[in-house]
Amino acid sequence: MANQSSPSTIYCVSFNQDNSGFAISWKDSFKIFDSTSGRLCYERAAGSFVIVEMLYSSDLLAIVGAGEQASLSPRRLCLFKTTTGSPLRELNFLTSILAVRMNKKRLVVVLLEKTFVYDLNTLVMLDTIDTVPNPKGLSAFSPSLEGCYLAVPASATKGSVLVYNVMDLQSHSEIDAHRSPLAVIALSSNGMYIATASEQGTLIRVHLVSEATKSYSFRRGTYPSTIYSLSFGPSTQLPDILIATSSSGSIHAFSLMLAINQRSKRSTSFLGSVLPDSVSDALDPAHHHVLQNAVSSGIRSYAVVRKIDKLEGTSSPSQLASLRATVSVITYNGYFQEYTLSINNKNESLWTLEREFNLFSITTR
Repeated sequence: MANQSSPSTIYCVSFNQDNSGFAISWKDSFKIFDSTSGRLCYERAAGSFVIVEMLYSSDLLAIVGAGEQASLSPRRLCLFKTTTGSPLRELNFLTSILAVRMNKKRLVVVLLEKTFVYDLNTLVMLDTIDTVPNPKGLSAFSPSLEGCYLAVPASATKGSVLVYNVMDLQSHSEIDAHRSPLAVIALSSNGMYIATASEQGTLIRVHLVSEATKSYSFRRGTYPSTIYSLSFGPSTQLPDILIATSSSGSIHAFSLMLAINQRSKRSTSFLGSVLPDSVSDALDPAHHHVLQNAVSSGIRSYAVVRKIDKLEGTSSPSQLASLRATVSVITYNGYFQEYTLSINNKNESLWTLEREFNLFSITTR
């Protein structure tokens, strides 16, 4: 079904901060769904919106119009209450809004060359960050109040990332991740790790935010491809897996826990002790579990890891734990898919499609 065409074009897809809900918008309407049940929670037919950002499962939305109507300017941010169906507050800007991020204390608005940080409760502007031109509005946000970071491109010619502490209102670090400009940035929910992919799309790199040091490199493939989304699994420490979608139509899962075990073993070997980090990192096994042809090639898709269950093998630090991950995928031709990814303690994997439905056909019940 997900490979079929759809009569409408999706303008935006966004999951909330804990992936318990998601929003989609297309011409003349947007909808809010519960990720677990697939239930349609809210629908509003009020024009086209390019941004619909949720605040967890609350009734507060940040919405930005597509500009197809005079009242829905792409330069106007509207904080909207679903319970009342009316605007709560509006903010106007000189140029188009390209991304909006929120947590319980901060509101971040990304423009072409500036990013604004607001106190969410008072809407007092706290800081303005001058950035390199960012026409795609590339940004990542960790909603945790303890590790609340914002990541935006730091260069227009190479894959450098500016990491900014949104609670302390100061620049944290700059990470040189790739030689080519960035295509996607993702932060773990606790703000500990950042994942990046360049426009080449062959390598995905993961850095430890606190020290701005590279932790892992994963090879998605040999030939260039556009990475559409990156998502860490939920965790209070190191996420177990990282999920990616690409223009090849495949879904990629990378085992971070297995990678750290393999790296620890290699670092104690003679070869690991004499090779420089850049070389030894390139020798990391792929730890790559791929689902081929989940979506038609070229159809944009967005995937998140909603849940991870450890099944066995956790008693011994040297033993790889079996895990089961719940992966939700939304395609821009209007389908929702949910997979179970099972990885056993031999690093063998199995993808199982649990459910799939057309998002356009669901109406309020």
